[in-house]
Amino acid sequence: MFTMNSCSSDSAETTADLTTAVLVENYEYNEGELETMKLINDYRVSIGLNPLEKINHISYKSEEHDYYMIDNKVVSHDGFVERSNNIMKLLGASTVGENIAYNYNSAQAALTAWLNSPAHKKNIEGNYTHFGISIRQDAATGKKYYTNIFARID
Repeated sequence: MFTMNSCSSDSAETTADLTTAVLVENYEYNEGELETMKLINDYRVSIGLNPLEKINHISYKSEEHDYYMIDNKVVSHDGFVERSNNIMKLLGASTVGENIAYNYNSAQAALTAWLNSPAHKKNIEGNYTHFGISIRQDAATGKKYYTNIFARID
């Protein structure tokens, strides 16, 4: 089973208390995350778009969502408004988008699936400047969860 979803927001409602939000500056990227980001940037450049700059805080928020999906055995955009608000407030993003994927064994397989989905492709080709990604594996099932968040920061 392969599940993917896409979500974007340019005016998220404030539903979370962000006064205690902290900017995360450190994130350890694994090989799959670095490969996926490179593939996304290579694709963007190949069609005349700017490459995206990675931001550790966005990858951290992506990782939090991967662990949420693993812990709750769901593939969803639950909490997207809160993630989007957090990135808008702490990083000054004007627009935030999110792609998720589940059960792909390689960066190329996930990217190909995203590009074959109009909503996901729209995020990958979107008017963004920055991104972050997390790929985490469920220890119980061995299946991978992907969360890729895009942001426009002027």
